[in-house]
Amino acid sequence: MAETLAFSRGADRKTIYEEMAPQIEALLAGETDVTANLANAAAALKEAFGFFWVGFYLKKEGQLVLGPFQGPVACTRIDFDKGVCGHCYTTKQTVIVPNVDEFPGHIACSSASKSEIVLPLFDATGEVFGVLDVDSDRLDDFSETDAEGLGRIVKIIEAAVRANYVS
Repeated sequence: MAETLAFSRGADRKTIYEEMAPQIEALLAGETDVTANLANAAAALKEAFGFFWVGFYLKKEGQLVLGPFQGPVACTRIDFDKGVCGHCYTTKQTVIVPNVDEFPGHIACSSASKSEIVLPLFDATGEVFGVLDVDSDRLDDFSETDAEGLGRIVKIIEAAVRANYVS
């Protein structure tokens, strides 16, 4: 397992996603602990992109519950029908929010968060078992490039944790 990451600092995001995907895959390969894999994935994304907050919310006890993350203290529990994470969970679709203050029902875990992207994590049956939540302290910081790049990384994460995640 590699404990260091190599990526082109200062490169465009598309390039960094292309460089990071195989490294995250290698980082998670062979590890069966869900918490360890999610923690390393969050840390790798935070290190590579410098996002304000990167983390996971997992379906537990009828809510999304905070999982491994990198960044400031976060909301611990989110109802399935609340906020950007809840919207992603219920629609089963990636959600890009250019300005979180304009998203109806946004949950402000941090007033420094300005824009957000959230991607669903699917189990083997096609049900959402969690979400990847990424926040920026800049407005309109996420694009289709992020949706595609993070989507590729989410597929790697899903494959690594599917067999071992129990809600």
